[in-house]
Amino acid sequence: MSGFARVVHAEWTKFRTVRGWTAGMLAAAAVIVVFGLFPGMRGTCDDSCSLPVGPEGGEVTDVFTFVHRPLAGDGSVTVRVASMTGQLPELTGTGQRPGTAPWAKAGLIVKDGTKQGSTYAAVMVTGAHGVRLQHDYVHDRAGKPGAVTASAPRWLRLTRAGDVVTALESTDGTAWTGVGTVRLDGLPATAEVGLFVTSPMYVEGHGTAGAAGAPSLATAGFDHLTTTGSWAPATWTTERVGGPADEDRPLGGPPPTAAGEEPGGDRAPAAGQETGAEQTGDGFTVSGSGDIAPAVAGAAGLGTTISQTLVGTFAGLVFVVVVGAMTMTGEYRRGLIRTSLAAVPHRGTALAAKATVLGAFTFAVGVVAAAVVVTVGPGIIRGNGVYVHPVSPATELRIVAGTGALLAVAALLALAFGVLLRRGTAAVTLAIVATVVPYLLAMTVLPVSAGAWLLRVTPAAAFAVQQATPQYAQVEGLYTPANGFFPLEPWAGFAVLLAWAGAGLAFAAYRFRRRDV
Repeated sequence: MSGFARVVHAEWTKFRTVRGWTAGMLAAAAVIVVFGLFPGMRGTCDDSCSLPVGPEGGEVTDVFTFVHRPLAGDGSVTVRVASMTGQLPELTGTGQRPGTAPWAKAGLIVKDGTKQGSTYAAVMVTGAHGVRLQHDYVHDRAGKPGAVTASAPRWLRLTRAGDVVTALESTDGTAWTGVGTVRLDGLPATAEVGLFVTSPMYVEGHGTAGAAGAPSLATAGFDHLTTTGSWAPATWTTERVGGPADEDRPLGGPPPTAAGEEPGGDRAPAAGQETGAEQTGDGFTVSGSGDIAPAVAGAAGLGTTISQTLVGTFAGLVFVVVVGAMTMTGEYRRGLIRTSLAAVPHRGTALAAKATVLGAFTFAVGVVAAAVVVTVGPGIIRGNGVYVHPVSPATELRIVAGTGALLAVAALLALAFGVLLRRGTAAVTLAIVATVVPYLLAMTVLPVSAGAWLLRVTPAAAFAVQQATPQYAQVEGLYTPANGFFPLEPWAGFAVLLAWAGAGLAFAAYRFRRRDV
């Protein structure tokens, strides 16, 4: 056994024989598991709750009004969007007010049938984000900015050549600018092509802790509709994709029934928000509500994720930093530090061995606790009637390993504070203030902007490793820590904690070598 290995073994013997230290780590694991297995969440979702899955394997929202015809082979469709208006929920009460949601969409779409989740490409105007080319739910490309008004209509064209779809835009119908080209693998020879309108959940007060989502409606006026290629039949059909029946209806029939609320899907339009289409000369007036986008858990009350099962991590972290600090301050308090340094005169080696034992044991405890919660917790939450969005095995692995790493590195930061301060109360207080308090403030009382700042610069940034669902710029949502979203990418947030711990341990090692016991 090498010299360092012997020191590590001695530190491990010391650690496991101090009952308070091992009991503290086991208490941390128990708290995480208890919070995860008894979350207190209740809902009304049963086994029938489900979401469509897009071409890339993720859950999606696919609800919109579709005026379409089959296009066999190659061809194109051109239209002018002459107007775009909408209805938003009242700030208070249940009524509506004029206004267009920022991500309301109206334009042209080519889609593999009308089944939710099928491959598609669409060029559109939006309420506040200009012209966009989107395909297969997660991909978004910007065209020219600017909203549609009576004095500034926008022309759109969508061209299909095999499995390649090209989108163009124009301000006058003569001079055209390319928005982009996408490839839709698996697009059948005959695809459904036409006009669409949709408007997502409107998030009032986006960026504040009290924001909430409610249905919105968009209405677009289309004219100068022309096509090239082989289209049949001659009449256009309208339907609300994602509605209760998903069945075609010739124009002139009864309006489609609004879809009921789905987990992760958009709720039914409110009273007075009728969806449908009406033919007007060489075009249509189309109203729609819903969205064509990734289903973002928690963004607007749309279910939850496995991250919710790990809500007890902050409580477990309190126990971890207490033990981390006490592994050093306890030796000072009991006078054991002289004995330890007599056995290992090289202080850097002694500190490295202590950090190795503390970090490894904490990581193991954290991984086991997180694995139990992530494996068992979602089933309990579903049993309570709350929809839990599934995640990939890679995401589960990252969350479990990341939780263990978060606890381990936080323990090392607390160890550094213990070395520097040598007083248990001071070191534990500083460790809790640095790691736990910023998280709690961001989750509860602080405005979102202030909370986001704390979760960028403090060690609590590492909680980002528990985020299960990515954020999408094209989905308006409540991207707040309380809903499981953090300002930094998972490993970027962990890097912030790692930097704090690395700097703390380096300074602690420097001070430990230079001062008297």
